[in-house]
Amino acid sequence: MALIVQKYGGTSVGSVERIQAVAQRVYKTVQAGNSLVVVVSAMGKTTDGLVKLANEISPNPNRREMDMLLSTGEQVTIALLSMALQELGQPAISMTGAQVGIVTEAEHSRARILHIETTRLTRHINEGKVVVVAGFQGTSSAGEMEITTLGRGGSDTSAVAIAAALKANFCEIYTDVPGILTTDPRLVAEAQLMDAITCDEMLELASLGAKVLHPRAVEIARNYGVPLVVRSSWTDQPGTWVTSAKPQGRSLINLEIARPVDHVEFDTDQAKVALLRVPDKPGVAARLFGEISRQKVDVDLIIQSVHEGNSNDIAFTVTTPILKRAEAVATAIAPALRSQSNPKFDEAEVMVEHNIAKVSIAGAGMIGRPGVAAKMFATLAEAGVNIQMISTSEVKVSCVVDANQCDRAVLALRTAFEIEVGEQGAGSRGEFLTPNSSLLTPHSPSPVRGVALDLNQARLAIRQLPDRPGMAAKLFGLLAQHNISVDMIIQSQRCRVIDGVPRRDIAFTVSQIDGENAREMLTQVAAELGWGEVVLDSAIAKVSIVGAGMVGQPGVAAKCLKL
Repeated sequence: MALIVQKYGGTSVGSVERIQAVAQRVYKTVQAGNSLVVVVSAMGKTTDGLVKLANEISPNPNRREMDMLLSTGEQVTIALLSMALQELGQPAISMTGAQVGIVTEAEHSRARILHIETTRLTRHINEGKVVVVAGFQGTSSAGEMEITTLGRGGSDTSAVAIAAALKANFCEIYTDVPGILTTDPRLVAEAQLMDAITCDEMLELASLGAKVLHPRAVEIARNYGVPLVVRSSWTDQPGTWVTSAKPQGRSLINLEIARPVDHVEFDTDQAKVALLRVPDKPGVAARLFGEISRQKVDVDLIIQSVHEGNSNDIAFTVTTPILKRAEAVATAIAPALRSQSNPKFDEAEVMVEHNIAKVSIAGAGMIGRPGVAAKMFATLAEAGVNIQMISTSEVKVSCVVDANQCDRAVLALRTAFEIEVGEQGAGSRGEFLTPNSSLLTPHSPSPVRGVALDLNQARLAIRQLPDRPGMAAKLFGLLAQHNISVDMIIQSQRCRVIDGVPRRDIAFTVSQIDGENAREMLTQVAAELGWGEVVLDSAIAKVSIVGAGMVGQPGVAAKCLKL
């Protein structure tokens, strides 16, 4: 007998008939000898309707009252599904987030789960009942017992958190697609169903725009080793399994906020190659990395700086043993790039730097957590470590520093993020997934599992930021104080000395809804902190390729850039 948590989204419970169909599926699962907890969303477009009602009353409704209002949608569903199960002869009980014991931060509309009191839940399960739980909601830990909601995708988060707290055998996410697909089947009939995908890959895809699973749900599954499967509410297809490594024995206290960083990693076997003042036009990066891949040179970090006029800089890191090959390729292709340049501009040049190290923090808890990157930068600044390059993903922030500062940086980061020595990583090391015939093939293994598109990004560029320890920490600390999450971060390779102070440009992306607020806030402090113009560009999109198999595969970046 297995203990299973099932979650059904709004479309799956969008009518009485669909609720009855869900009840039949649940009943069959119990009859097969399983114990069941069912987490449901509000019916169909109920939440949208409630939001519309609130906006008719107030253009800026109070967040507490919005939580009170929106939490009612799931209560309708749990009561109806419990009734439907009882009509089939299956004992069932409906429970709100508060009754289940889901305790959250006192943060309305975007609360994170602190812990789940499972005593009452376990008692009902042992009595043979199906427990039907309202997803998306909980109560604050303060004495007031305020109703809170978890934000978008909250029912996914509720389901996986309950599965973790109960140590369930697995968690099933039922939706309107048969699993995790290579594309939206409503747009592309040839969409391919994936049998399995790793939590790390799904985490990046979910964070980059694939909406089948919310990243917070994947984060919990990864952190606590919850087996997760995405299936269709309308068929009996096996769906897609989201796999994770063996859990590290995390505490279930402060479930979503306990520790955003799991590992501090480092690699001292690194060197940097930079091409300065290359033409800012399509095809240049593809040409460079195409030649690099033909020479079987495996590239690690790649940074393209924000453009200046008609040129920008491209820098990448390689391992020391292949530095000479990488330098030779860059030197050979530089004249071809120069011939395309406007003669009014300085010619492209190749810059090589030895004796560097890459230091990284990694962890699923970093997603949507303003301040983690800022804490890393502040820690390095306090240790007197200057940052030369920055590269970010949904689950990792990497900085290139001087090799002789690596040990100091690792020790400081390990202390700041409370990482024990045994836990330290050591040494080297669209809305839907969009298919592309040259990257994804249904019949052969590919290093790329999917391509995600995010149209909700804005880029901010700060000109002439003083190049000294602590400036990145101040910049991203300010953003964290205003609860603005940063996605990609780019630090330019070109350095200018102005009034005796070395300066570089830095650019980063944020959500479009935060773009203008961030620009205004950073402009207000520009004179005080000594940086130049703050430029906002909202007319951008982020396209990302994701796949664990890309590591050690020269040519993947070149193929992407060529397309």
